[in-house]
Amino acid sequence: MSRRRAGWRIALAVLAILAAGAVVAVVWRVLDPKDTVNRADLAAVMLAAITLAGTVAVWAHRSATAGTEPPARNSVDTAAQVLSGLVEQQWRAEARHRLLDDPEPIPVHWQLIADESVMSQPRLITTEAELTLSGRSDDIAALAEAFRSLKRRRLVIAGGAGMGKTTLAVQLLLHLLSNRAADQAAAGEGEIVPVPVLLPVSGWDTNAHPRLQDWLAVRLAQDYPAMKAPQLGGGAATALAEGGHILAVLDGLDEIPAPTRARVIAALNASLTSRDQLILTSRRAEFTTAIHEAGRPLTAAAVIVPKPLTPQAAADYLTACLPASPTEAWAHTLTALRSRTAPGLTQLAATPLGLWLIRTVYITPGTDPSPLTGPLGADADALRTHLLDHVIPALIAARPPSTDPADHFRPRHRLDPAATRRHLTYLARAFPPATTRDITWWHIARTTPHIRSTIGLTSGIVTGIGSGVYAILVTIQGGAEYVSEYGPKYGPWGLAFGFTFGLVRARPWVNEKPGYAEPRLRGRTAHLFRSLKGTLTFGLTRGLAIGLLVGLTIGLATGLDLDVAVSFEEFYGGIAHFEVWADFSLNDFTIGLVLGAFAWLPITLAHWLFTWAEQPTLASTSTPRSSWGADRTLSRLRMVVSGLTFGLTFGIPFGILSGGEYNVVFMLVMIFAPALMFGLGAGVAMGKHHAWLVCAIAVTRLALQRQLPWQVMDFLDDAHRLGLLRAIGPVYQFRHAAMHDHLAAAAASDKTPHR
Repeated sequence: MSRRRAGWRIALAVLAILAAGAVVAVVWRVLDPKDTVNRADLAAVMLAAITLAGTVAVWAHRSATAGTEPPARNSVDTAAQVLSGLVEQQWRAEARHRLLDDPEPIPVHWQLIADESVMSQPRLITTEAELTLSGRSDDIAALAEAFRSLKRRRLVIAGGAGMGKTTLAVQLLLHLLSNRAADQAAAGEGEIVPVPVLLPVSGWDTNAHPRLQDWLAVRLAQDYPAMKAPQLGGGAATALAEGGHILAVLDGLDEIPAPTRARVIAALNASLTSRDQLILTSRRAEFTTAIHEAGRPLTAAAVIVPKPLTPQAAADYLTACLPASPTEAWAHTLTALRSRTAPGLTQLAATPLGLWLIRTVYITPGTDPSPLTGPLGADADALRTHLLDHVIPALIAARPPSTDPADHFRPRHRLDPAATRRHLTYLARAFPPATTRDITWWHIARTTPHIRSTIGLTSGIVTGIGSGVYAILVTIQGGAEYVSEYGPKYGPWGLAFGFTFGLVRARPWVNEKPGYAEPRLRGRTAHLFRSLKGTLTFGLTRGLAIGLLVGLTIGLATGLDLDVAVSFEEFYGGIAHFEVWADFSLNDFTIGLVLGAFAWLPITLAHWLFTWAEQPTLASTSTPRSSWGADRTLSRLRMVVSGLTFGLTFGIPFGILSGGEYNVVFMLVMIFAPALMFGLGAGVAMGKHHAWLVCAIAVTRLALQRQLPWQVMDFLDDAHRLGLLRAIGPVYQFRHAAMHDHLAAAAASDKTPHR
């Protein structure tokens, strides 16, 4: 929609609303001409019209000014550069949390899959006479070079559980990002060097977004709010996705329901153009089944699988994690591993997951490793279960809390092992592995039974308390006689209204996604004042125009008398017109002019503040904690600004109209207070982002049941710091799917006691 067309629609909408208010005022006066006009009543009618008109105009103005035009080529290049820096910063930190290079990468060897039925013809994959591809995780540069040599640079990383598929994808992503500048310098004219971005496949709904590029644009805007920064123009995320500037690293095809996997393969084949690159991870069996069900392989994609780690390689890695002179117990364990005398230990240590469990449970806390070569060492499944049961207390014991920002791997709060297991078990059950691997904080409410009734009851209680407080204020101002007439009505009415509102209006809140607001001034003051200048110009010009119309309406309504009414009935002639204008009140016109201007100004300022706060900076990213904090900030800002807007919109004009007839206390209690309370309620109800509010209500209920802690985001952040969880954009996942499966199975069999 062009701005000119949008401007006409804004003007027509505002004029229609205000004209309706004027008609109501005039008709009311004409139908009952003997009734003395109460300026406060008339002002209330016009204020309601002004408020509604302001809301419509602000909404239309924001829609009209939203960037819809595609950005210029240089803006796209800038957006790609900004995104590259943000992605690298994000995954460097995540790699540090996952200890990918500490002490060194696990040496997993990767090679082409032997099953050629899951790959395209070799000529589509490579330009060489023969298709060859192999590499090692501890030599990521060589493996990245092999990836670059592929004809369309498409790769599937398949393998068994715990073999390091996601780890290899992260390693490739970081290597490609660190060498992107050099690749750009070596690129030919018009050649695009895409930005690798890792996203979980579980977030892609192929029904809502049949094309990969459409989903990428949505996720880029969600996970990297900087893509909506005003410096990049409108539609930067879409331009990047559509222009081949994104190398999608899709993690976890096996983590979505089985019927969906084949649809994802089909959607990828339908979406990818010759310039689109791709990396996909999946367990081998699930990927093979999906390819066969889709009826064709992933076009031009090479598929690699890992070899099990040899006992020697596993022992060498564990040795690197130990001091230079390991204890006798560890020397015995390493000897048993190399000689294969403990078959269960040998089998478990053949996977990166097994090595991580051994390191976490026995090496990090300095525990005696004798059980590894005892009876448990003969049974890989029993040993794996034993390690999964002990990984939580081992990590908590080895990493005491710290408030030092440099301690990235230590929690900020002291955790109880039993409570931590209980909370993680609830999350594993609430987000079942068969459905999703993503722990999204804004979906916690979905895991709570009867959450909509809970929201309704909470809204009713809050509204009832607010009405009761207002009744007390009225009583203090008006005297004891107000108690018997008004006091008993406010609380029950507010409770009933709030409960009904919660059930009806709050029903879709459970499905809403987080919003974004960043009201910090650092680095944004220049933009703040520039936007304020334009907003004041917009607000004052519209406010004076609205005030003029309101002044004419009030002056006309208060100037009409009985003779005019008779003239209207007899003949719509010149005498009637003369009498109307003869009785027009200049004082009432002035009051109306001031009324409209002052009523419009708070609405305009509220619009400006929301617009400024919702604009991200070029450094804005979305992590689980930051997305939660941003939505919380938006909700609080919406409540406070809406409350003040309604209070000022009604309070200032009524104060002007009263002409000093009422004292300040009366105005605050009888006018400003109810308008403020109504504004707070409207702030809660308005908008399309209530994720934080719904999550807070759900967590309160779950905390009372001891299923989750009161400060759930602090807990999730601590679990991430410990290495129990991993973060991908604004969502968490269990560090290893095996931990997710283990806790979910324990919850299903009720092995974990509820305390």
